[in-house]
Amino acid sequence: MDWKLEVVVVPVVDLDRAKHFYVEQVGFGLDHDTRIGEHGRVIQLTPRGSGCSVVLGEGIPQSAPGSLRGLQLVVDDVAAAHAELAGRGVDVTEVRHLGADGKWVPGPGEPWNSFVFFEDPEGNSWAVQERPAGS
Repeated sequence: MDWKLEVVVVPVVDLDRAKHFYVEQVGFGLDHDTRIGEHGRVIQLTPRGSGCSVVLGEGIPQSAPGSLRGLQLVVDDVAAAHAELAGRGVDVTEVRHLGADGKWVPGPGEPWNSFVFFEDPEGNSWAVQERPAGS
């Protein structure tokens, strides 16, 4: 049996602001924005090339807005990802890697050790990690 992670609920208060951020700034695809009765709304977004979607919702159980930490996207070129995010107005860190002492060091590192970080408007945090070519 396969066990596939296909949806992660990202806790937010302002659905329209979050939708704009993830679609217009981060570049996720909008799968749907659906009203469920008077008090429910589900917005499903999917990062390009991902098998896992993000759900923003009203009237669905979720953690405190801004409490989600460490969501991670994986890309082939972290410098290009940084340039795209910054070009779309996302406040993204410079490329950095973990040094031998466990502290962040500016610039790319060895394979699997190059990252950029950003937060959504609610404070949920994301990491973007470079995967070695051919992995």
